Amino acid sequence: MKKKSIHSFDKFLRKLFPLCRSLSGEMNRKTLKILQEIIPLKIKEIESKTKVFDWEIPLEWNIKEAWIKDSKGNKIIDFNENNLHLVSYSIPIKKIISWPELKKHLHLHKEISDAIPYRTTYYKKDWGFCVTHKQFELLESLQGDYQINIGSELKDGSLSYGELIIKGKSKKEILISCYICHPSMANDSLSGVLLAAFLADHIKSFSNQYWTYRFIFVPETIGAIAYCYLNKNKLKDILMGLVITTVGGPGSFSYKQSWEKDHVINKVIEEVLKEEKKDFVVHPFDIHGSDERQFSSPGFRINMSSLFKDKYYEYDAYHSSLDNLELVNGEQINETFELYKKIINKLEELVFFKSQNMFCEPMLSKYDLYPKIGGSLIPNNKNSDYISNILWLMFYCDGTKDLLSISREVKVEFKELLIIAKILKSKNLLEQL
Repeated sequence: MKKKSIHSFDKFLRKLFPLCRSLSGEMNRKTLKILQEIIPLKIKEIESKTKVFDWEIPLEWNIKEAWIKDSKGNKIIDFNENNLHLVSYSIPIKKIISWPELKKHLHLHKEISDAIPYRTTYYKKDWGFCVTHKQFELLESLQGDYQINIGSELKDGSLSYGELIIKGKSKKEILISCYICHPSMANDSLSGVLLAAFLADHIKSFSNQYWTYRFIFVPETIGAIAYCYLNKNKLKDILMGLVITTVGGPGSFSYKQSWEKDHVINKVIEEVLKEEKKDFVVHPFDIHGSDERQFSSPGFRINMSSLFKDKYYEYDAYHSSLDNLELVNGEQINETFELYKKIINKLEELVFFKSQNMFCEPMLSKYDLYPKIGGSLIPNNKNSDYISNILWLMFYCDGTKDLLSISREVKVEFKELLIIAKILKSKNLLEQL
């Protein structure tokens, strides 16, 4: 099974890596259609210029060709040789320009001379090419003017995204998000897209999973914002989530905590990493990064965490042409995939209850849960344990804290609390989420 997974990851890496994805366009749709070979993904569209909170869906962008030629007609830079040569969302242009003008539109990697950097101009009408230092020096050395051609198209169209909902026993959901907008970079974040797809396929094989899982494949930032806007009422049922990105590098594991560092999603990830004896680094939540900052914003406050293998920002090839199929392979993605599968298994073991008496404690005697003669119970004595455990459960069970975390908090065995919780549920004092 492991060899089969590695082969599948390698197969889809090769298939999807060449596609020039962006915020929108035909290559995004093609990517989502290819993912349908793995899972029954629903492909949805949001029209250009649609208002989504403080943002607007941009015009759809497609690109056929882009190049720079010298004065003799020799092609020096060619988008078709590497997607990253063109600044994503560059406007169409065809003209002859001088070196001083061309130089303003060229981008180089600041630290790696033989790398093509990744640059975008999503929300500013502009254009540009990304080149290695050697290519820049060659262009600078040429005599005469330069022929520039960018065969792009910006039009009223739509932004495409994918969604798959795998229903469980509970209506409460786990959100799993990844982003599809990066062109020809294998770790950031094609590795995350593939792991998410195969993780969805893995969960679909369960016969009776408890939680409902909501998988979304969106362009980063604008896609997540649009999804939140269109699904703001549905997101109320989400307990927690995972943003899957940069999971296929050759380096070390790390994870980024959710905005509440003591949340159970962080504890689950740490437990898996420790049980599997993996060395790892903990990154506290910060406002930079990926789409967790949208899902965790004040209106939603969903705790989203991420487990990485070579985290974004942290590896040399980040946002460059060196983030390629020589850096990433199926075996490396599969190593992280096995950890995510164990995370899902642990999430399935979590139990949440919510008090049906959220305002003050219930009158326990009404439910035959309190001695008929009062005044005899002394806290911390054995005869008060049962009542104390009931009161602790009614105090902590607000629907946000899982039973295992409560048991650790009050220093009572999980199984003992579970028995009491089920009694309270039978008396309609607790509701299981």
